[in-house]
Amino acid sequence: MEESMQIETKVRAESGTESGPRGASCTLRHFACEQNLLSRPDGSASFLQGDTSVLAGVYGPAEVKVRKEIFNKATLEVILRPKIGLPGVAEKSRERLIRNTCEAVVLGALHPRTSITVVLQVISDAGSLLACCLNAACMALVDAGVPMRALFCGVTCALDSDGTLMLDPTAKQEKEARAVLTFALDSVERKLLMSTTKGLYSDTELQQCLAAAQAASQHVFRFYRESLQRRYSKS
Repeated sequence: MEESMQIETKVRAESGTESGPRGASCTLRHFACEQNLLSRPDGSASFLQGDTSVLAGVYGPAEVKVRKEIFNKATLEVILRPKIGLPGVAEKSRERLIRNTCEAVVLGALHPRTSITVVLQVISDAGSLLACCLNAACMALVDAGVPMRALFCGVTCALDSDGTLMLDPTAKQEKEARAVLTFALDSVERKLLMSTTKGLYSDTELQQCLAAAQAASQHVFRFYRESLQRRYSKS
């Protein structure tokens, strides 16, 4: 990968809140991104978070099949392919979440009666896979020149049995966690675009995880900007 960055962000829990996440700091794993890797798609990107890696390709806006045509906006499809084997229930669920996120930011009304397809290939899954898929999809959409009202990113949080909050957890941390929460956020107002959760947590913990994800998203978007600046400054 031609670009990488070690990113750290501090997340401070409120003192005296017994039900809130504890832990003085959380660290995002290193990021790396490379765009325009593939020749056939209109845009592509490889995104790496720690040892989790996803390759994304975007096709379109292109001609759409009549049965899928929407008269006032583009038809957006997401295909997620696992590292090995055929897509299962987990992949179909992630496809729906990624599609909902993309539809919230893509200006599909500018390309009615067309198709925009995002194809994601999992290269390695070492935790926070959905967040990595979201980040890869965003960078591939940017590379394809698809109009969007904002960029978006994914951030995953995990809560262990002691209530300690971990950002960008590894696969082992996710397996041992009491709850795993993934958020998709936009780059303009850090607005929540999508969330999915698994496990047990309190309302206070949910709000603190969201606040931690919003703080961490600033570092992800900064990486986006610096990655794009390095790419286009070479030309």
